[in-house]
Amino acid sequence: MNSFTPKIITTMREGYDLGLLKTDALAGLTVAIVALPLSMALAIASGASPDKGLVTAVIAGFLISFLGGSRVQVGGPTGAFVVVVFNVIAQHGYDGLLIATMMAGLILIAAGVFRIGRLIKFIPHPVVTGFTAGIAVIIASSQVKDFLGLSLDAVPSEFLPKWQAYFGAISTVQMATLLVGLGAFFVIIVLKRFAPRLPGFLIALVLASIMVALLELPVDTIGSRFPDMPVTMPVPSLPVVTWAYMVELLPSAFTIAFLAGIEALLSAVVADGMTGTRHRSNQELIGQGVANLGSVAFGGLPATGAIARTATNIKAGAKTPVAGMMHALFILLFILFGSSLMAYVPMAALAAILFVVAWGMGEIDRFIALLRMPNSDRAVLLLTFGLTILVDLTVAIGVGVTLASLLFMARMSETVQLENGNAPDRIDGLAGDDPSQRDDLPKDVEVFRITGPVFFGVAGELLDAMRKIGRTPKVIILRMRLVPMLDASGVTMIAEFIAQARLSGARIILSGVRPQPREMLGRIGMVEDDAAGIYFESDYMASLQRAEKLTMITIH
Repeated sequence: MNSFTPKIITTMREGYDLGLLKTDALAGLTVAIVALPLSMALAIASGASPDKGLVTAVIAGFLISFLGGSRVQVGGPTGAFVVVVFNVIAQHGYDGLLIATMMAGLILIAAGVFRIGRLIKFIPHPVVTGFTAGIAVIIASSQVKDFLGLSLDAVPSEFLPKWQAYFGAISTVQMATLLVGLGAFFVIIVLKRFAPRLPGFLIALVLASIMVALLELPVDTIGSRFPDMPVTMPVPSLPVVTWAYMVELLPSAFTIAFLAGIEALLSAVVADGMTGTRHRSNQELIGQGVANLGSVAFGGLPATGAIARTATNIKAGAKTPVAGMMHALFILLFILFGSSLMAYVPMAALAAILFVVAWGMGEIDRFIALLRMPNSDRAVLLLTFGLTILVDLTVAIGVGVTLASLLFMARMSETVQLENGNAPDRIDGLAGDDPSQRDDLPKDVEVFRITGPVFFGVAGELLDAMRKIGRTPKVIILRMRLVPMLDASGVTMIAEFIAQARLSGARIILSGVRPQPREMLGRIGMVEDDAAGIYFESDYMASLQRAEKLTMITIH
């Protein structure tokens, strides 16, 4: 049960003193300074008000650290959710988002309980990189209006119509807004380059707000965009849930859960590499699920582990989950005592922050590196990227994973060999078949050797081999010592192979069957049965001896 123990309990058992508290508190303050403007910007990009992002950072951020399976994970709203959250709000309203997030939380808890955490790591990198880069493009595109100050009553949600609207309104660019946005962008880039330890996002936001206020620039701000925004923590409540609404929102819930799981575990892996620790993936999923339920209770957004904030936490000296909990508490203090200052923040400055976030999400170097990979990986990357931008995130992930799986099975099928031969099984580079060895086979005996895992992508070759024999032997030895696994389709194909051989009057000897294939064959009732003409032998020499005896038996 250790895999389901939150890391906070482990660290407390190891001993926690005032020195560790001081270190974690400083790290938490550092991350809070980074998370503060980011949480507001991501909420606005998602189609919500900035206070929703702050509430999410407080509630979900605290619970992710308190219940998660990583020592230094920091959670909150992230760029990965922007597209799906925006679409859910647009189609179903904010209550629809809360219901979808609630179901996603339950899905994440179930995934952790059933130990699915270790399976998420098998999502192909081209798929992850493709949809992440696609999300980055969409986030950047969504901020063009605010960055340029374009006069548009409504911006289309689809990518191509959105850019058509931008180009149609290009003559309405407001120079004051553009200068504020460029100034904030310049400050962030310069500080990242020359003073990376300073909170560039917050400094840019403060400077832009002061400039707009002092010069009384005609620039859109959070206060003008959200005049009725609350400046305190909300009272916990839950949306009205109906069965029909849940069914309608189920695809969105699965998308949110998938994104939360992927990003949380990727962030935890990055943290492990930076700290030399090891996270508990299933407990991390449970913590993420509870955190999303908590966020829903306070009207927040979906949340997950944030790679950039987690890395900042580590670099600031965090040692335990207390640092992530302190980060949430510092943001809570801002909400309680300083949230009225949000009204002065220019929208163009938040857009500049999101441009930088989108650039980081895009992982340009990795994207370019994958373009140099084989055509199959390149196709998965570009298809996922294109579908994310032009169609839908859910479709992109589904098609990307499906295509990657099919291409993987096609490559695997090339590694599986079905051969005639009675040479010793090839292991560790030993020599292969000697054609002259076929002369040593007993009369009326045929031998096939299968090398590699037999699954539905390759199992049909068994039937083709049976058809190509050209004669009907009395005994067929099917050598399977180099078959590590069978799936249901592989078992079915072997059963068909044996059935066709029996129709031709041949007996079958299965040689050197390993435990997993033997178990799978046993599940369909395939056991040694003299009446059925099916035999199992532990090795090839024993199979030859059995075959020699069987050829002397007249088969009726």
